[in-house]
Amino acid sequence: MSNDRSDRTPVDKRRPLPEASSRAEVDAFLAKVRATAPTVEAGQRGRLLFALDATMSRQPTWDAACRLQAEMFNAAAAVGGLDVQLVYYRGFGECRASRWVSQPDRLADLMQRIDCRGGHTQIGKILAHARRETAQTKVQTLVFVGDAMEEAIDDLAAGAGELGLLGVPALMFQEGSDATAERAFREIARLTRGAYCRFDSGAADTLRELLRAAAVYAAGGVKALRDLSQRRHAGATLLLQQLG
Repeated sequence: MSNDRSDRTPVDKRRPLPEASSRAEVDAFLAKVRATAPTVEAGQRGRLLFALDATMSRQPTWDAACRLQAEMFNAAAAVGGLDVQLVYYRGFGECRASRWVSQPDRLADLMQRIDCRGGHTQIGKILAHARRETAQTKVQTLVFVGDAMEEAIDDLAAGAGELGLLGVPALMFQEGSDATAERAFREIARLTRGAYCRFDSGAADTLRELLRAAAVYAAGGVKALRDLSQRRHAGATLLLQQLG
C-alpha cells in the first residue's frame, strides 16, 4: 500500500459508540424510518459508501471487488450517476476512508494499492463514519461486504439505529455462512431498513449482481431498482424483496 495518504482521510477511531438501545427504542427507530428510502435531489448524483472488511481472509474477495467496482458506476450512470467513497478496515485498529470519487478508474486505483492484513472486525467504526458523512452531505446507501463479526452486537445495533434515523439503509452482503455474522448483519439491515444478502466464497457473479443493484438503488431509489428487477436482474430482485 502506498505511503501517500493524500487520497485518504483517516476515520476517527476515538469516538465512542453510543450505549446499546432498549427494545422500545429500537422499535421507535423502526417506526421513524419506516417510510424512508434513498432520495437524490434533481441535478445531484447519488452517494454510495462502499465499505469492505480488508482483514487477511478477505484478499480473494477484495481482488474480485477491484475488478467489479466499475460495473457499479456503469449501472448507476443510466439513472443519474454515482459518487463512491471507499472505507475499509484491517490490521490492528486501522480503519480508513478515501475521498469521494466519481470515476471507476479512480476507485480501482485506490483499491489496488491496498493489501489485506490480519485483524479483528471494526464494523462499529464503519457505522459511525457513515453517520458523520451523511450529517455533512446526504449518503443514499451504505454497502458493506464482509464475512465475520467480532464486536458486541448491542453496540452495533445502537449505531445502526442512529444511522436508520438519518435515512441511510445498509445493504449488508455476507460472504460465507458464519452464523454470528449473519445475525449481526441481518440486525443492522433491519434497523436501517436496508437489506441482507449472502453469497458463497468465490461467487463473483453473485457479488457483481449485488453491487450493480446497490449502485442503481443509491442513484435512483426503489423505482430504479424495480425497473432493473423487471429486466430479470437477480441482484435487484433479492434487494427488492427486502427494501420495497
